[in-house]
Amino acid sequence: MSDERAAAEREQRRREREARRTERGGDPPGSPKPPKPQKAPKPPKVKKERPPGSSGRRLGIAVGVAAIVLGVVAIAAFAYRHFNREAPPPVVIRTITVTIPEGYTRSQTAEIARSEGLRGSYERATIRSPYLNPARYGGKEAESLEGFLFPDTFELERHAEARTLVQLQLEDFKRRIKGVDMSYARSKNLTTYDVVTIASLVEEEAQLAGERPLVAAVIYNRLREGMPLGIDATVRFATGNYTEPLTESELAVESPYNTRLNAGLPPGPIGSPGLASIEAAARPAKVDYLFYVVEPGSCGKHAFSSSEAEFQRDVESYNSAREAAGGNSPDSCGE
Repeated sequence: MSDERAAAEREQRRREREARRTERGGDPPGSPKPPKPQKAPKPPKVKKERPPGSSGRRLGIAVGVAAIVLGVVAIAAFAYRHFNREAPPPVVIRTITVTIPEGYTRSQTAEIARSEGLRGSYERATIRSPYLNPARYGGKEAESLEGFLFPDTFELERHAEARTLVQLQLEDFKRRIKGVDMSYARSKNLTTYDVVTIASLVEEEAQLAGERPLVAAVIYNRLREGMPLGIDATVRFATGNYTEPLTESELAVESPYNTRLNAGLPPGPIGSPGLASIEAAARPAKVDYLFYVVEPGSCGKHAFSSSEAEFQRDVESYNSAREAAGGNSPDSCGE
């Protein structure tokens, strides 16, 4: 095939193709292309205005949420520590037992307090205390708490302060005195302070429990008669001599506590009486005794009498036994 013929065929095929495109709606060959459509311009952005206070409320809400979260975390941490911690070792408190005998004075009890290792001055702590006012019991002129320091056995921490012991004694007294019937003593115009004073004398004089009401009766009867009580225990309190025989000069000492020289009760108690002596002093025996003296060899028993003549016979018996004992008191048992 010649070149001319081949070229004519190619031209014929080209024309056929263009005719088919024209039939399908295409642009004829060589037609200009339509311009590209322009995009619509974007509208300008408008800044939204926040209502007044919205920033503060959002900040407050954020702070509140943060506080709640922190609180929950803290509670969780505390709970963890509480339920996962080890139990602390038990605390061992060392205690001591202190016993105060019945009839002991402030100075005698102070010796016990020192020997037990209590801190501070017991005697200073027993002048005044917020736990008891003697005036409430009739002791308006009381110079100390003598008589109100109840004798008992107390448990304290080792090396506790002496004033702690004082507090326990005073509270013990207030508790015990509530159960004592004071009606008879009041009928004799005696105050609770007077009864405690009488009880302190009974505590020193009566060595046998059954004799406490009898000794109390002698004191009541002598007070009624206006007689000096003549109780040497008050002289011992005045002189501080609790162990040696009293001398003539001591028995004649000028002191309101010397019941040989002064009628009536001493100014106050001469020691701390126990409950049995307080009850005896509040309600003495109904007897007319005015005297008593130790019976020789009777383990502290007394011979009581209502008359001077009976008393003198008892005194002679006592003196004879004393001479036989070489001047010593003949009150030991069976001797």
